[in-house]
Amino acid sequence: VSTQSTWEKTTMISRATAVLALAGSAAAFAPMGTPALRKPASIQMSAQANAAKVAAAGAALLVATPAFAGDAGAGEKIFNANCAACHAGGQNSVVPDHTLEKAAIEKFLTGGFNEKAVVTQVTNGKNAMPAFGGRLSDDDIANVATYVISTSDAGWD
Repeated sequence: VSTQSTWEKTTMISRATAVLALAGSAAAFAPMGTPALRKPASIQMSAQANAAKVAAAGAALLVATPAFAGDAGAGEKIFNANCAACHAGGQNSVVPDHTLEKAAIEKFLTGGFNEKAVVTQVTNGKNAMPAFGGRLSDDDIANVATYVISTSDAGWD
């Protein structure tokens, strides 16, 4: 039995697909054709080395950037129906300094500024915030997390 949420599985699949696509793109730079038509070995090695560098850089970029697995539009609707009573406009009516502004999320949210940390907080609750794990589906929570992180990153209105 898997303990991974739909959001975690989707993120892993998305990243794996992107890495495979980058590796395939890098392979396009590898020398092809019959040995008589190939470039000298020193040039072949250079092209292969460059292709490997491109693939490695792309893979590092994928790991370094967040993958937004949820649907922010759907997340906004769920947020407005379930979260806005306390968090309208990214604020916090219960604990005023614990807003959904990026700086506050980075400072106060266990796990930092990322969707996984928001998913954990929404699912389990913490302190004054109730748990929504029994009320919302994993997909709904992933959508809310995408909405919160993307809106916070862009700046709440």
